[in-house]
Amino acid sequence: MEIYIVFTDTKTNLSKMIKNYTRYPFTHVSLSFSKDLSQMYSFGRKEAGNAFIGGFVKEDVRDHLFQRADCAVCKMELDEESYRQIWAYVQKMEREQHLFKYNFTGLFAVALNYNFNRKGAYFCSQFVAEALAAGEIRIADKPPALMTPRDLFASENLAMIHRGDMQNYPFLSPVIDYGQSAVALEVVQ
Repeated sequence: MEIYIVFTDTKTNLSKMIKNYTRYPFTHVSLSFSKDLSQMYSFGRKEAGNAFIGGFVKEDVRDHLFQRADCAVCKMELDEESYRQIWAYVQKMEREQHLFKYNFTGLFAVALNYNFNRKGAYFCSQFVAEALAAGEIRIADKPPALMTPRDLFASENLAMIHRGDMQNYPFLSPVIDYGQSAVALEVVQ
């Protein structure tokens, strides 16, 4: 079974600040259960225009933030039990998403190499590391609250399947314009 770890630089102001500090090309990481990235989860902004309202999010890869993003999509092979445990962890978080918030303080703690765990608060790489840990997948010898996209990207368990613009990711499912389909159907009939 496979999951996908999606690394992005969405080119937002917050992303630019993080990138300037880390000197690393990717500032955000998401977890997907489908190759077409239609089931992609992370911790990030809940409102596109406001970086300060964040929490658990089911992300839409077709959103303008992602369509202008640079990315690396990596595949991880898992046994069925690990996959099931990671999926269960993410689904529980989705059901209880109102209990979680974005861990802005944790971002600063990572910069200071301070293991700061806020109850119910996560940042993107912390969430992905916790989800993988739920499936007994250990990425690095550090706690999830100190995990960065760079740490996840360095995992020997990942195989890169795409690097470049997100809009050029070859496995995106096509967008169906049902309005156009109906017009085409009328013309055929």
